[in-house]
Amino acid sequence: MRETDFVSGFARGLKVIEAFGETRQRLTIAEASKLTGLDRATVRRSLLTLSDLGYAVYDGKFFTLTPKILRLGHAYLAATPLPTIIQPHLDQLAERAGQNASASVLDGTEVVYIARASQRRVMSINLTPGSRLPAFCASMGRVLLAALSEGEARSVLGRTDLKANTPNTKTDPEELMAEFRRVREQGYAVIDQELEIGLCSIAVPVENDRGQTVAAINIGAPAAYVAASDMAERFLPLLKETQKALRLVLP
Repeated sequence: MRETDFVSGFARGLKVIEAFGETRQRLTIAEASKLTGLDRATVRRSLLTLSDLGYAVYDGKFFTLTPKILRLGHAYLAATPLPTIIQPHLDQLAERAGQNASASVLDGTEVVYIARASQRRVMSINLTPGSRLPAFCASMGRVLLAALSEGEARSVLGRTDLKANTPNTKTDPEELMAEFRRVREQGYAVIDQELEIGLCSIAVPVENDRGQTVAAINIGAPAAYVAASDMAERFLPLLKETQKALRLVLP
């Protein structure tokens, strides 16, 4: 892309929006400046513009995003057939497994949930379409990273904050690269309480009719109910059936 085609003000505004999150629902100008690395004047103009357009509200100290911001995410969901196609298959998968089933795509260093079928609450956070998790320690993330080339996967890890969420979290880049190769060979990924203590999950890639990985689906279960070592025997056949069915209908 040519430098003259890059709208820096628009890019800064998007960066300010991305500063908000589940644990950062209200931000001051100073906090947003620190999170984005942008100067306060730039952040102030961006936040006031969002407020003037109805995407945020300002109480004199804190800025908070409004529901109108969901229009930006809805534009993606409305433009791609993936969530609509996958959802009924996920519903059936969750019902047969008796556990939660989810679908996600890779966005930078994170997975973004695009569909979910809940049977029970197994995580401390409430996951819904639009939720994000670090890709390196999530079962769907491992599957999606395994679908990349070695160079691409290393690049993602290089940009990732490899934080240990639990004592089980793998954070060594070489160990993770070896894990991606194992996932690529066996066709699925199992996570043993790496995201949260008490949660195990298993994921497989979702491919279109040309064999391209376009998403991932998983089943999550309480570790007290199904040990990580039993996840493949218990749920992999169901995941593979869903995987096969989706490959027939995805463009």
